[in-house]
Amino acid sequence: MNRMTLDQLRVFVAVAERQHLTRAADALNLAQSAVSSAISTLEERHNTKLFHRVGRGIELTEVGRFFATEARAVLARVASAELMLAEHAGLKRGTLTVQASQTIAGYWLPRHLVAFRRTYPGIDIRLTVSNTRQAAEAVLNGSAELGFVEGPVNESLLTSAPVARDQMIMVVGADHPWVEKADIRPDDLIKTDWIMRESGSGTRVAFEQALKAFGISLCSLRIVMELPSNESVRAAIEAGMGAGVISASVAAPSIESNLMYPAKITLPDRSFYVLRHAERYHSQAGRTLLEMISGRIGRNP
Repeated sequence: MNRMTLDQLRVFVAVAERQHLTRAADALNLAQSAVSSAISTLEERHNTKLFHRVGRGIELTEVGRFFATEARAVLARVASAELMLAEHAGLKRGTLTVQASQTIAGYWLPRHLVAFRRTYPGIDIRLTVSNTRQAAEAVLNGSAELGFVEGPVNESLLTSAPVARDQMIMVVGADHPWVEKADIRPDDLIKTDWIMRESGSGTRVAFEQALKAFGISLCSLRIVMELPSNESVRAAIEAGMGAGVISASVAAPSIESNLMYPAKITLPDRSFYVLRHAERYHSQAGRTLLEMISGRIGRNP
């Protein structure tokens, strides 16, 4: 009996991620018939259905969802092995996969990636933006070598090290009564509406920790919106929907334009962390990027 091939796994993962045969074929630069054939071969060989055909669309079956996790892990290990061999050529070619939470990807990490790319133009950087929880999952399953997140992650298979500090600030719109208030006390926090990032966001976790230090529970706040990005939170605060907590880097343009004002209360700084898998190969490219960020090596090769 013929065994499944890596090409079949790559086709399956591409279809699973896009839930669409044509889009997967386009991404892989294959004919749709070749993609359909690879999926059919897997299903027939193992006498199971990996996808439901729903009208003109497809959805993963329960077996398909489990298989997708395993297939991604296999492909990640293959990529790691290929990278280890490729690095005999030094930092002249290769790919570095990075996943970062929104604040880091949007405001802190780009300058470091640009500096690395200018120094090592043969290394392709693939950056995915997510929240902290999703970045940790990506490093765990091998789809990213490095994960940059906004808080510590408690996972035995991941190593976590601080790489930068970030200032968190509480902000309100121009018409909010706190703009003129000389001092915001902890008990004032329960008297206004709040705009929050979604569960799993590092920004939200940092705010929850600050609330605990103030002796306030999250459930005591009047949360009127939970939004999935820094930009949507900032826009809602500017529109006067309530108060929020975001990185000073995110808030800076709005504060400079007088669309948003910092509330007069001090929040603790937080650390940005880099996550790496404790048991997987750490590429020379990844190590070099971290050394450039920390300043242990210069910007020239």
